Amino acid sequence: MGFIQQLWGKNRISADIDLQQHGLTLPNDQLELSLDLNLERIKMDFGHSHDVVIQSMIPDETYPLQLGFIYINGLVSPNALQSLLAQNINLDLDEQPMTALESSLSTLGQVSEITDFATLYQSLLSGLTVVLLDGYAQGFAANTPGGEHRAVEEPTTQSVVRGPREGFTEVISTNIALIRRKIKDPNLWMESMTIGRVSKTAMAIMYVNGIANDGLIEEARRRLQGIDIDAIFESGNVEELIQDETYTPFPTLYNTERPDVIAAGLMEGRVAILVDGTPFVLMAPALFTQFYQSAEDYYQRADFASLLRVLRYACFFISMMAPSLYIAITTFHQELLPSSLLISLAAQREGIPFPAFIEAVVMEVTFEILREAGVRLPKTVGQAVSIVGALVIGQAAVEAGLVSPAMVIIVAITAISNFVIPSFNMAISIRILRFLLMLVAASFGLYGVTVGLIAIVLHLCSLRSFGVPYMAPMAPFILEDQKDTIFRLPLWALFARPRLISQKNSVRERNTAPNTPPTGRRK
Repeated sequence: MGFIQQLWGKNRISADIDLQQHGLTLPNDQLELSLDLNLERIKMDFGHSHDVVIQSMIPDETYPLQLGFIYINGLVSPNALQSLLAQNINLDLDEQPMTALESSLSTLGQVSEITDFATLYQSLLSGLTVVLLDGYAQGFAANTPGGEHRAVEEPTTQSVVRGPREGFTEVISTNIALIRRKIKDPNLWMESMTIGRVSKTAMAIMYVNGIANDGLIEEARRRLQGIDIDAIFESGNVEELIQDETYTPFPTLYNTERPDVIAAGLMEGRVAILVDGTPFVLMAPALFTQFYQSAEDYYQRADFASLLRVLRYACFFISMMAPSLYIAITTFHQELLPSSLLISLAAQREGIPFPAFIEAVVMEVTFEILREAGVRLPKTVGQAVSIVGALVIGQAAVEAGLVSPAMVIIVAITAISNFVIPSFNMAISIRILRFLLMLVAASFGLYGVTVGLIAIVLHLCSLRSFGVPYMAPMAPFILEDQKDTIFRLPLWALFARPRLISQKNSVRERNTAPNTPPTGRRK
C-alpha cells in the first residue's frame, strides 16, 4: 500500500505504467471491496489533509466486519456526528450487512447510497458523513451537515421602514426555506444543480409552476447549464455569465437579499436563481422600472408609494443630469438664466482658475473617493470620515478659490439624489453615465446633452432581459401594466400580473371586478 501511495503523487500516466510493470492497477472510480484500499484512496486524494477525519470501528464482536466513518471537520454538525458515532449499529447475522447498516443509519435521518468516489467526495464536501463497510463496494452518506454560518439577520443593503426584517444568508438551504415560508404552495418548484468544475457550487432555480412561462424556465435552465468554469463563488459570477448584454452600464438581472422581494417576483412569473455562499439571490427577467421599486411600496398606502416612486424617478434625472446641465448652461447657454442668478454665478466664479467642466470632474472624483473610503473603512469611523471629509474638503476648496460654491451645491445634491435609488447596481450605472454626459455637455452644450439622452434611451430600448424588453411596459407601451410602473394603484386594482412576464394564470384577484374594490372596502 505504501508503494501505491508513493506512485499516486506522480503523473497519472506514468503511475499507470509503473503499476502495470508490478502487476498492479490504480483504484478506479468505483469503490473497492477492501475498506483499507478505500480509506487510503481518500487520504491520498485529499493530500492527507488533517481536517479529513477517518475513524474505524468494529460494531459487533460476534460479526467482526470493520466500519469506516469519514467526515470533514468543520463541515459537519457536532451534535449529529456525535449521535451517529454513538449509534448502536447492529449487524444481524440473519440479515444482509448493508441492509442492516442502512436501517441503523436511517434512524438518524436521510441516508443516500454511495458506489463511486465522485459521489463520496461530493457528499463529504457537502457536510455529510460517509460510512463504509469492509468487504462491500458501496457505502452510505448520513445526513450531518452543519458548521458555522451566519444567522438570519436584517438586510443591510435594502432596508425598509415597514416590512419584514429577515434577509438571506450564505447557506442555500436556509434561503430556500425562507422563500418557502413566504409561498406555502406545492407549485413552488425547485431544480438543483452544481456548477464549477473545482468549486462544485450548489445552485437552485425556483419558480411557481403554472405562473412562470415554460420558455423562461427553459431559457434559465439552458443558460445555467451552459456555464463551464472552474469556480463560482458569488451570484455576481453567475450574473455576468448569463446576462443578455455585457457591454452596457445597466443591470439586466435583479439581485436582492430580501426573501419578500423574491417571493413577490415569483408570484409575478419570474424565476429566482440561488447560489450557495452568498446572500444575494438573482431574479429574471429584470425590467428598468423594477430597479426603482422598493419592497415597502407594497406595505404602505398606494398614494404614499406613488409619491416616493415619483421622487425616485426625479432623483434619477437629478443624479444623472444635474452636473451636465450646470456645465452646459454656464458655459454655452448663459441666456437661459435670469440676470440676477447669472450675475451671482459670475461673481462666484471670479478668480476660479478652471472651467466648469474641470470643476465638476474634480469635485465628482473627490466625492467618489470619499464614498469608496467610507465603504472600506471600519464602520465606526467610515461614516464620520465620509461626512467630515466632504464638508472639510468642500469648504477648503471654496476658500482656496479652486471651485465655486454653486458647484459644491450641485455635486452635493447629485450625490444625495444618487443615494435615493433603491438598487445599488442601478445607482452605479447612473454614476457612470453622469461623467459621459458631463463630457458631451462641456463639448457641445445642451445639444450634446440632448444627443446623449437620445442615445441612452435608444440603448435602453434595445436591451432585453431573458427575452423580455428592458423598458417594458413603457416601450413597448402596455396600458394595463401602467398600474404598477410610475404610480402604484391600490392592491385591489393590481388584479393582473405583468403581461410580458407571465402569460399563464395572469389573474391575481379573481373575486374582484377589474375597476372596483372588493365589497366593503370602498365605504
